Amino acid sequence: MKLWEKNVRVDKAVEAFTVGKDREMDLYLAKYDVLGSMAHIRMLESIGLLQKDELDRLCAELRNIYAIADRGQFVIEDGIEDVHSQVELLLTRRLGDVGKKIHSGRSRNDQVLLDLKLFTRAQIRELTELTAELFQVLISRSDRYKDVLMPGYTHLQVAMPSSFGLWFGAYAESLVDDLQLMQAAYKITNRNPLGSAAGYGSSFPLNREMTTQLLGFDSMDYNVVYAQMGRGKMERTVAFAMAGIAGTLSKLAYDACLFNSQNFGFIKLPDQFTTGSSIMPHKKNPDVFELTRAKCNKIQGLPQQITLITNNLPSGYFRDLQIIKEVFLPAFDELKDCLRMVTFMMQEVEVNEHILDDPKYALLFSVEEVNRRVWEGMPFRDAYKDVGLAIEAGTFVPDKTVNHTHEGSIGNLCNEHINLLMQHVLDGFSFEKAVGAENELING
Repeated sequence: MKLWEKNVRVDKAVEAFTVGKDREMDLYLAKYDVLGSMAHIRMLESIGLLQKDELDRLCAELRNIYAIADRGQFVIEDGIEDVHSQVELLLTRRLGDVGKKIHSGRSRNDQVLLDLKLFTRAQIRELTELTAELFQVLISRSDRYKDVLMPGYTHLQVAMPSSFGLWFGAYAESLVDDLQLMQAAYKITNRNPLGSAAGYGSSFPLNREMTTQLLGFDSMDYNVVYAQMGRGKMERTVAFAMAGIAGTLSKLAYDACLFNSQNFGFIKLPDQFTTGSSIMPHKKNPDVFELTRAKCNKIQGLPQQITLITNNLPSGYFRDLQIIKEVFLPAFDELKDCLRMVTFMMQEVEVNEHILDDPKYALLFSVEEVNRRVWEGMPFRDAYKDVGLAIEAGTFVPDKTVNHTHEGSIGNLCNEHINLLMQHVLDGFSFEKAVGAENELING
């Protein structure tokens, strides 16, 4: 069944090519398509395009369909083009001609725009919650190991003293900035395109403000042409925010792989978190972090994929946009899986508290010695030269006392301020409005 089909049958090869993976991808959107229809028909009833009894019957049946989709049991039948067609078919089977009335005043163009926005804002909420969980693990570990020193590196050369407090805390603060970007993406997402129809509005007196409120959006995409131009742009914007989180996870995974290796030995993964080799009985491989690195690097390419699909399209709808779904929709599950696994791993990673007992790290403290002499009155360049000559002569003896007190340093991590920053960002999402509106539609 095709909502647009009349008397001419489309060639089967053309049909298969144009439908592509749409039916598979539309399963991600099923319950959001139902939510959008619930809001749309309430608006239709308010302007006289549905009777009250028709609205009640449609709402009751849509709630049944929503429950099926929410359980993951929604199916797009063979021969049915997309989720919109399947929902309308189910309504028509149960309710007859009244099921055919739900499409008045909208197009599949604004319908899929709406579905994508409802889906995406729900996914952003889940990503935000998972990111906040990882943040709390990292901050907690930072506080726990704040006094455990480790080498800091530049150019992968031993550089200056660092600490596990700094290491864990750095990734925690990185996630704060990642969610700040995600919040901006959420605000762009959380605007209502419904009522833009095929991109040029409708001659029906649609009440777009009503559907905006019913669906818990912050506002609408006002200009109907811009609402359609937002397809692809919204996905690209969210993809950049996802890439931010993925970049943080990828870098953390790289560090974890490096620090877990025998040549470093800074951390140790519990044996049950590693995999083995078919030939080398001693191997304990950090496959979770390696796969996290690869998956997150792939996600960092997502904004470019979307850009390349959309960057030479004029205003208006084009079928090119369908392909975005194939790279965009599954990416959320992949990133959520990575967040869950990294959180799990970081909770259990074991820290080596005696790294700096090894004399090969003695030169870490050269800058500390330079600064000590400067503090005693020696010019910096003279102190630098004296310490450098001692190192070259092999006479340098490190004083391993570290006294860093400024904000953000080893002795003053500012974790309480980072915590407050994260809470401020989380509060700025205001997910409650959207969740409350959806629950009201579902529960009547």
